[in-house]
Amino acid sequence: MQDPIQDKHIIVGVCGGIAAYKAADFVRLLIKSGANVSVVMTKAAQAFVGPLTFETLSGTPVWTEMFGGHQSHPLRHIEWADKADATVVIPATANLIGKIAHGIADDPLTTFILAAKKPILVCPSMNSRMYENPVVQDNIKRLSDAGVKVVEPDAGLLASGDVGIGRLPAVEAIGESLRCLLSRQDLAEERILITAGPTQEPIDPVRFISNPSSGKMGYALGRAARRRGADVILISGPSSLADPWGLKVIRVRTAEEMFKAVMAHASKSTIIIKAAAVSDWRPARLYEHKVKKAEIEPSLPLEQTPDILKALGKSKQDQVLVGFAAESRDLQENARAKLIEKNLDMVVANLVGAGDSGFGSDNNQVTLFYQDGYTEAFPLMKKDALADLLLDRVVDIKKRGMITELNSRSN
Repeated sequence: MQDPIQDKHIIVGVCGGIAAYKAADFVRLLIKSGANVSVVMTKAAQAFVGPLTFETLSGTPVWTEMFGGHQSHPLRHIEWADKADATVVIPATANLIGKIAHGIADDPLTTFILAAKKPILVCPSMNSRMYENPVVQDNIKRLSDAGVKVVEPDAGLLASGDVGIGRLPAVEAIGESLRCLLSRQDLAEERILITAGPTQEPIDPVRFISNPSSGKMGYALGRAARRRGADVILISGPSSLADPWGLKVIRVRTAEEMFKAVMAHASKSTIIIKAAAVSDWRPARLYEHKVKKAEIEPSLPLEQTPDILKALGKSKQDQVLVGFAAESRDLQENARAKLIEKNLDMVVANLVGAGDSGFGSDNNQVTLFYQDGYTEAFPLMKKDALADLLLDRVVDIKKRGMITELNSRSN
């Protein structure tokens, strides 16, 4: 699967707000993601950022005038509406929101928006007193009722020096909102619980038992599920990765902490994907202070940690339960044993240490094992692409109860 933005034609509308300069960063993000971008600016926007900036970034002329000049064309708004896959208005001022909410078309941007049939994403940015004005809120509601997606602004320090709601969200967050808008929403009714990353089992305040898991696979699954409409809870062990946008993220350290967090949310989840690399063992004794070499025993006594996946399998009701198996040998035998023992619907198995794959890598090469004995092996691929593929299989399981035959499909 590719980035939902890739190869799409995105129209970016820029309005006259102090956050107009951030629209340049957003255009850069779109170009980096492989989109084709065209920019239309209001007259007020040009007082904050020059059209040349956007022409340079997008590689295409910027539409600034309705009539006159080399841009003049009586049906330009229709032509742009026909080729657009989505429109993003960033920043959206109170003036622009009021115009499109009431069907006013008096400049290139508002005229184009009235003709647009594909998804529209509006990103309000203004002083909190303006944003909270009942008239503005009524206009935003009118847009939402008409099918326009409105991104709620952030709260924080505003250009006026006030502190309140009205800041334009980070362009990365707006990009994720756009990806959701362009993705199929086949998981919109699902509540998905995902675990990610390693656990750390402390020996003393400065030492612990762990593994090389980075959390990249679980985080990729969280992003992909959110884009496809799911309500996602991500329970993560220690990871340097930032919290994915739009997810509820619960940070834990030990296997015991992850067990408690998972079991607290499992019963309300329709799909559970356990991608975390949980330590099977922990020190039987936790030293209160840093232990010296002379004080520690030659053999470190260990005890088993809670088996989260087995507990989920025992309590599973009308849920899809997916587990991961990282093996160094006997992949098929170990994966099938785990599938049966833990009462799973699917096991995602891979051999560790096999080139640029698995722990810490952006790639993974996996084989899927199902309850009915069906097996699928996939080539090396990016974890983001694999995340969508795995969610496709989860959807298949929910539809058919069990996979008996999968049609070949391009990914």
